[in-house]
Order: sequence, then structure tokens, then C-alpha cells
Amino acid sequence: MRRPHVQMAQAVVRSMDTYVNAVGAENLGFYVDDEGEGQELDEEGWALNRRKLLEGRWPRVILVDASASGPQRYHFEYYGSARVDDPERRGSDKEACVASFWLPTEYLEEHGPERVRALALELAAPLPFCSGNGGLAFLGPNSEEIRERCFRYPGMDIPEVESFSYNIGTRVRGPSWLTFLGQPVLGELGGVEALRTRLHSPGTTVQELDGGRAVVTLGEWPEAGDTEQGRTLPAYRELARVLEPWLYEGPLHDKVFSPKDRRRWERRFLD
Repeated sequence: MRRPHVQMAQAVVRSMDTYVNAVGAENLGFYVDDEGEGQELDEEGWALNRRKLLEGRWPRVILVDASASGPQRYHFEYYGSARVDDPERRGSDKEACVASFWLPTEYLEEHGPERVRALALELAAPLPFCSGNGGLAFLGPNSEEIRERCFRYPGMDIPEVESFSYNIGTRVRGPSWLTFLGQPVLGELGGVEALRTRLHSPGTTVQELDGGRAVVTLGEWPEAGDTEQGRTLPAYRELARVLEPWLYEGPLHDKVFSPKDRRRWERRFLD
């Protein structure tokens, strides 16, 4: 989202509340404080984080699973910027406000893809997004395991939310099961009808949303793919080719990839 946080604080809170209502407040038990330490998400913690979103200019809000030791299933993360596209601030042309919402695969299996898609649309509705992604993802700290598996399963995303907030600008991260497109990219593509004429894979739909936005859905269910089994996700590859001029390229140095593998992973649907 390429607007200063203060212009859309209420919208972010609305999306957070939608997420919490959907997954249950009892499934979020801790938050990360300004020193990076985990704190109990009690009544005072909820009030503190809500106040940061409503009153802060540069809020960082991270709410995590109620399980302190088990798998992390639920997670809300938001980074807000006060000076997006400030000509006096170096690098602000690449900054963005970024939100992330986790669901476990068990939620998808229990409620079905239509419910998950409907929830994603509800989360996105109040947000003036430039782009967004919804689908399967590697979520966790084990960089070595992610590195070993990511090229085999191209449909699995690797979200790096904090990095996006400093680097993504108005770029698009590429295809996911749900790929949300706003301005300026949707306009530069020629709008919803022009986008529809370029996507022909069975099961691909383009739904127009208000505010000059749209969501592309690649089939009924999200897919991981499997290059060893020949499941290369042709619908994802088709959308990647359409979006190629606007695709995001992240920093070459990170904790998961070498520079060569970083570019190889980002171009996994193109090369």
C-alpha cells in the first residue's frame, strides 16, 4: 500500500479485526514489543497494539500464535510508513505499508477454498493496495529446509514482510493462487478487460473490485506444484509472463538465498 499510514490507519484496524474475528482472538496469545521481545497479548496488550495502529506514524505490529512452543499457525504482521514517496527521504520511492495474515493449512482443509478466498477478499476490501498475494507459503525460521524445497514446489511463497516494506514500492511479487492488483499496475495493463484477454488457462478468473482493483484466481484450490512430478503450474506461468514488466526483485543478499539463487527463485515461473 503506497499511502502514508496515517491516511489508512482505520482501514488497517478494520482488516486486523476481520482477521481476529475469523480465526478467534484466543488463537493469538503474544505480541512483539518495540525491543523485539515477546509479550503476553492480554487486554492491555490488545489496547497497546490497537493504539499503535490508530495513533502511530511508523507502527510495527506483530501478533503471534497463542502456542509459545508449538507450530506457529496464526500471525498478523504490519509495517506502516509515515513518509511513503517523500522526495526528501532517500529510498522512499521503494517503501510501502505492508500487512500479512497467516492461516494454517488445517483452516483451508476444514473451511474449504471458497471460505478462505472470501476471507482474503474481506481482508483486502478496505485496503488501498497496489498489489497482494494469497496462497501457500513456507512460514518459519528454517532457512536451510526452505532452500532445499522451494525450487521443487514453485507454488509455495516465501514472504519477507519487513523487507517488502523497504523495497517493494509499487512492484508486484508475481503469481499466487490469489493475486491482487491495484494501481498503477492494473491501469498500465489496460484494466480488467485487457487483463482477461491475456489469461486463457482453464480455471483462471479475473474479478473486478472497486477502486480500480482486481483479483486473479488461479483455480479452485491453491497449488504447491512439484517439478519432480512435472506439475509446473502452467496457469501461474502464464500470469507471470503477463506481469513480468512489473515484477518485484528483492535484495540480492538475504538469509535464505545466494544472489544467484535469489534471482532463480524469483524467476521460477519465467525461466
